[in-house]
Amino acid sequence: MQISQSIVLRTLATLTVALVYVFLYETTTRDSRYAARQATIAEATSLPQAGAQLAFTATAYCKGDRTASGVVVRTGIAAADPALLPVGTVVRVDLPNQRYSGIWTVMDTGPAVQGRVIDLYLWSCTEALAFGRRPVRLTVLRLGWNPQMSAPGLVDRMFRQREADRTASPRPSVPADGSLPKP
Repeated sequence: MQISQSIVLRTLATLTVALVYVFLYETTTRDSRYAARQATIAEATSLPQAGAQLAFTATAYCKGDRTASGVVVRTGIAAADPALLPVGTVVRVDLPNQRYSGIWTVMDTGPAVQGRVIDLYLWSCTEALAFGRRPVRLTVLRLGWNPQMSAPGLVDRMFRQREADRTASPRPSVPADGSLPKP
């Protein structure tokens, strides 16, 4: 009741409420936009791993007869920044145009291929020029030449599960003469 009678207390209460409102208004809450921004920052700064889905920019090239790895150029070969995708990396590129979507192997590097850019080899230079620069979703299937850096597939997971089940419950041993053990 005293707050309604004093103008100083009413002014002080109003200013306090206004300050609290401003501080609450300026705070960052962890909503979906904040989480998406943090994921983008983490994706941009981390090195890819097998199974990772990444946002890249795709371009196309048609010149040359040998790649940096010494392989003759052909469809299915791509060039990438070796700091991100080392030579031998196998990736799946997803594009709206199914003609260019598929499995590509990084076998080349280049001075213009820096950062999150993948350069796809196309036989036709006209087609490569028409390809331009496009955003793509890239999935790393294997990082470099090491098969151990592959993303485990369904068969691998099933095999490992079967092996784990076998070691967990060993079978009873059978004598060499073939007779059944007595209980």
